[in-house]
Amino acid sequence: MIAFVSGPVAALAPTTAVIEVGGIGMAVQCTPNTLSTLRMGQDAKLATSLVVREDSLTLYGFADDDERQVFELLQTASGVGPRLAQAMLAVHSPDALRLAVSTGDEKSLTAVPGIGKKGAQKLLLELKDRLGEPLGTGGLAGTRRSTASGPAPWTEQLSAALIGLGYASREAEEAVAAVTPQAEAALAGGTQPPVPQLLRAALQTLNRTR
Repeated sequence: MIAFVSGPVAALAPTTAVIEVGGIGMAVQCTPNTLSTLRMGQDAKLATSLVVREDSLTLYGFADDDERQVFELLQTASGVGPRLAQAMLAVHSPDALRLAVSTGDEKSLTAVPGIGKKGAQKLLLELKDRLGEPLGTGGLAGTRRSTASGPAPWTEQLSAALIGLGYASREAEEAVAAVTPQAEAALAGGTQPPVPQLLRAALQTLNRTR
């Protein structure tokens, strides 16, 4: 198992970071939140989990070991693959997920794209004794969903990801504004804005203006 990768960031994309390790570029699938912490050319260290399939080897990267552990525990539930587990961690922090499961918070799980009401109920039952209690104080403080007291986390993640890709702050702000109607449409439909898709749309608007 590849427990972590460490080295300079060679490339950044909407869902992937390439970390140079011993002269080899390791492509690592990451959440927008993790990608937003990376900068081109700067050293980074990501905890990783290698998912092996018959036709592929996919490396998933995380900010720390706790996030990786939750990613792997989530996949012990039936119907949860690596992509859905990663989507859950894109919306909620590990502690927010622990709190949601320990308190039976169905609404928090349905905020994740791809999880409906029945799926959330099933996950609550299967994960109840697996994730454990929140490690920090007030697990909801770690949620990556919007709050009424400040900017929606999706805007912060999107802006940070664009800056990490080399765009100026003003360009990032304009791109976020351009895709805001798409995010608002998702919120109106009762789902959280899909940050990876919004990032791709934002990059398209930036490419058109250059």
